[in-house]
Amino acid sequence: IARCRTPTEVAQAIAYGRQDGADIAIRSGGHCFAGRSSTTGVLIDVSPMNDVRLDDGRVTVGAGAKLAQIYDALEPNGVTIAGGCGPTVGIAGLALGGGIGILGRRHGLTCDQVVAAEVVLADGSAITADDDLLWALRGSGGGQFGVVTSLTLRTVPAPQTICFHARRPHEEAADLIAAWQAWAPDAPASVAASLLVNPSGVHLFGAAAPGDALLDGVTADVVELPYREAKRWLAENGPGEGDDSPFASRSEYFDANLPEDAIRALVEHFPHGGPLRELDFNPLGGAYNDPAPDAAAFPHRSARFLLKHTAALDDRDWLRRSYEITHPHGSGGAYVNFPDPTLDDPLTAYHGPNLDRLRRVKAAYDPDGVFRFPQSI
Repeated sequence: IARCRTPTEVAQAIAYGRQDGADIAIRSGGHCFAGRSSTTGVLIDVSPMNDVRLDDGRVTVGAGAKLAQIYDALEPNGVTIAGGCGPTVGIAGLALGGGIGILGRRHGLTCDQVVAAEVVLADGSAITADDDLLWALRGSGGGQFGVVTSLTLRTVPAPQTICFHARRPHEEAADLIAAWQAWAPDAPASVAASLLVNPSGVHLFGAAAPGDALLDGVTADVVELPYREAKRWLAENGPGEGDDSPFASRSEYFDANLPEDAIRALVEHFPHGGPLRELDFNPLGGAYNDPAPDAAAFPHRSARFLLKHTAALDDRDWLRRSYEITHPHGSGGAYVNFPDPTLDDPLTAYHGPNLDRLRRVKAAYDPDGVFRFPQSI
């Protein structure tokens, strides 16, 4: 494990790995669902590279910076970045694969905010990403072309935020899923309302702007907080089951709503799994879908929502069937930040029509395939 503090140390670690013919993996936050931030070869850990510098409305962050650290550093200036709520998630992995969060429907993916990147290539050279490489880094997934050592992102105003968490019984799941998918992707861009189904019930969870009317007549926990405090509240009051056991997940984007029969089959199947099972519906639309599909490597710009199915590792039959129920109605696209080792054609699912261009960028910047892992370009 090479805990690198400078681009020079990153270059030395790459050279060491190449000399021994070892696999090379890269770790920022270490949250990869498929375990690809670990290896039996050389692990380049960039977590010591965690500086945060704000200048003229842009923030430059070391690739090892965690989200909580970035939010804390920006809070006194009244700005933030459009990112997720997990405080220990690394900025590099999040941004390089897309990045969904409560400000995304207003401002877009985290990768849409990236305006510059510093990268160490396989030959050890440290470069500022040019237009082609920067395009590829914005949504293709981490560790594909080199080791990113810093990112520069646009900041956005840190708004006063309403946080909410409403709970309903499983008996209402089918009606709630149908109502949610017809409403949440078309709600005002200030509303980020996820719907989660887990063993404890059905949960509407997320954030909105003061004045948004979304919970009239619904019993819910509702608080109004400054943005940084809202992030803490969402991280600490989510509907998760609090179990850190290993899990597997499958994801898919949906350009159209699930039909009634699919919702009914999904809800009828749900009780037949283990304690870690979960359906996580995330609304898209808004600024997520403003860019053209080829404006950045992230191609899924027509989706209404993303559905993630999750189960324990020993509950894969339940997971497979849950995915099979909804898959005929999905776009075929999958979120690269939720890597799925069971996909039949992962590169097409992750990258869609941008795959050919990504392969050309890969050939230009990593012609020897030094940065290679299952489902890499």
